[in-house]
Amino acid sequence: MSDYLDRRKFMKETAIRASGLAFLPFLEEEIKVSKVVLSKSKPALTFLSPRLKFGVIGINHGHIYSMSNSVIQGGGELHSFYAKEDDLAKDFLTRFPKSKRVTSEEEIYQNSELKLILSAAIPDVRAEIGIKAMLSGKDYLADKPAITTLKQLEEVRKVQKQTGRIFSIAFSERFENRATVKAGELIKAGAIGKVIQTIGLGPHRTSLKTRPEWFFDKKRYGGILTDIASHQFDQFLFFTNSTQAHVVSSQAGNVNHGQYPLFEDFGDVMLKGNGGMGYIRVDWFTPNGLKSWGDGRLTILGTEGYIEIRKNIDITKSDNGNHLYLVNNKEAIYMDCAKEPLPFGQQLVDDVLNRTETAMTQAHCLLAMELALKAQKSAKTI
Repeated sequence: MSDYLDRRKFMKETAIRASGLAFLPFLEEEIKVSKVVLSKSKPALTFLSPRLKFGVIGINHGHIYSMSNSVIQGGGELHSFYAKEDDLAKDFLTRFPKSKRVTSEEEIYQNSELKLILSAAIPDVRAEIGIKAMLSGKDYLADKPAITTLKQLEEVRKVQKQTGRIFSIAFSERFENRATVKAGELIKAGAIGKVIQTIGLGPHRTSLKTRPEWFFDKKRYGGILTDIASHQFDQFLFFTNSTQAHVVSSQAGNVNHGQYPLFEDFGDVMLKGNGGMGYIRVDWFTPNGLKSWGDGRLTILGTEGYIEIRKNIDITKSDNGNHLYLVNNKEAIYMDCAKEPLPFGQQLVDDVLNRTETAMTQAHCLLAMELALKAQKSAKTI
């Protein structure tokens, strides 16, 4: 038993070194680091000195906080924001006191100092904000789902091609989950062979009393497959390395929330891509007894093994997240990925400055939303 534990420890330490933590000293030589915040329970957060200024339009979803923090850590400086709602603006200023609240969206669009615009507005207006941002010569990062109709998608593609600007989406279940990032590194290194299939489960807690009216209106949030399943479409494309894909079948409906007739609480999808297959299930049925908003899981099957990620909680051992299980022809190991780095913020800032696609390619980004929108449109009603 002791030999096995020693091997597990060695494998874990080797994996951590290989993940990129060891490259931080090199990074500090290349880009000045302004400060490092240490915590006993969380990984050290490295904030790069500001390399660009960005603005925010729309703060209707709490994801705007993690999105802003990610860009700030990557070298962005939050300059100003626009929000119609005084209560939301007050909270935002509390979190980001150095930012300035402006009185109109145009002040953000027309500010030549700003290179990037972020938005977590109500979902059905996020595409319009992004289109205006690109036409103003700025890059754009939206909360998911950044697009709620196929017509919006067509216009986004047209303007993005016309302007050459970045239209990106914050798929937080991949970019902000350390175990999911780690899985990408392991698969790239060949840990489970060629990926055959992904199974993505995205359960959520409704928290009905805290939700605004638009949350229950399918026309505003796009439907359950457009909205929360967009995460799983992104992960399916990424882990199967698919550049083309189609929806085999999909279904969605309102199973248990009849008091909200325009709401959907369950949906699932089968997919086939040129790199593998996928299954997605999303729902709003997380029970109150769970110490997380959702027991999100991702299973990645390969020709020589599989990986399971328990994103937010492991009900067998921990109330914390970022758990990774790897099984292949050599061994079965567990990795606590709580201290793995999250490169998205820095990669996005790099892409804005260098006109590259290191965070996510434009084709991948829009294909993920295309699949979500087509699955939503063709879904059989449950």
